[in-house]
Amino acid sequence: MDNLLFLAHRIPFPPNKGDKIRSYHFLKYLQTEFNVYLGTFIDDPHDWQYTPQVDALCADTCYLGLKPLPAKIKSLKGLLAGEALSLPYYQSPAMQRWVDAAIKTHAIRKVLVFSSVMAQFVQFRPEVEMVVDFVDVDSDKWRQYAEKKQGVARWVYRREAKYLLAYEREIASLAKTSVFVSEQEAALFKTLAPESGDKATFVNNGVDTGYFSPYQALASPYRADEEVLVFTGAMDYWANIDAVIWFASQVFPLVQARYPQVKFYIVGSNPSKAVLELAVNPAITVTGRVDDVRPYVASARLAVAPLRIARGIQNKVLEAMAMAKAVVATAAAMEGIPYLEWPEPLAVAVSDGPVAMAGQLCDHLHGPIPDVTAHANREFVVARFSWQQNVHQLARLLQE
Repeated sequence: MDNLLFLAHRIPFPPNKGDKIRSYHFLKYLQTEFNVYLGTFIDDPHDWQYTPQVDALCADTCYLGLKPLPAKIKSLKGLLAGEALSLPYYQSPAMQRWVDAAIKTHAIRKVLVFSSVMAQFVQFRPEVEMVVDFVDVDSDKWRQYAEKKQGVARWVYRREAKYLLAYEREIASLAKTSVFVSEQEAALFKTLAPESGDKATFVNNGVDTGYFSPYQALASPYRADEEVLVFTGAMDYWANIDAVIWFASQVFPLVQARYPQVKFYIVGSNPSKAVLELAVNPAITVTGRVDDVRPYVASARLAVAPLRIARGIQNKVLEAMAMAKAVVATAAAMEGIPYLEWPEPLAVAVSDGPVAMAGQLCDHLHGPIPDVTAHANREFVVARFSWQQNVHQLARLLQE
């Protein structure tokens, strides 16, 4: 088998958040086709326990701890260097030494870069062939963030959008192929970097539909009298924070007024202070990290995805649909999921305004819980978002 260098900005295990789900499934498949040499950072101390599972998939690994606060301070060098702050955030002489040694020792000629910031470790190595999985157009995400901010924060985020796009274009020009998480993301990048448009493509996310299945006996974490709306996701991620705060303040009170028994559960690791404060409402529960999100989804009345800032494909939506759960979401959360193309109606309601979304939720809450769950949602995910077919596409890009 050929040797492959895989550079990921975050350890691809456990597969419990968007980017790690994607990188884990890529790694799991690619290790059957290549001898994989993985260089990655660990930014959550909880994740150090998982290195043996990752080691088992790789010929060699390099793990470096990344503490967010020192990294943020280090990122300020970008202001002096005239570059995106994201680049010095991940700069590491130790990682560079390991990458250089791996390429030389193992005669590596193929590299999969997962997240554009990791390209800095190989961008000046013309002897290697880069396939870069940008996942999302991160520069556009910073642009969206800027629109929600004021003052200095808005200036910083606008600057990051500008400088990161310049870097994304530079890396795309050097790469053999630029990969994105959806057709829509690839199309957006082609408009932003037309000089590399012919090399941009997409590999959809997938869902482990055996794991996220309604056909499992999962004990409910809720009280018997609770009717639950559930949101899942990493709760230190600003887009998720913004989503639950908006939902809790603008939408949920309208639903509560009609259905006082309804509860809102926010399920995910590292909740920020602002998220924790939402639990002052006794009808809102912030769980923090849980070992398994499936019982929370399986026993909820509805899954909600009120994201106002989003890029790519939302795994939280696909996972809920795979568990035959009805979903109420914003248009941004459904971007990249072609639910309108499915030949039969899906249990998906989309709206962006508080009144409209509250109305959709109340419509679902009206009457008894149906005996038949949203099985069309699951059929859609099984047919359109299989990891097996998607990772095959990535392997072909690396092998061509």
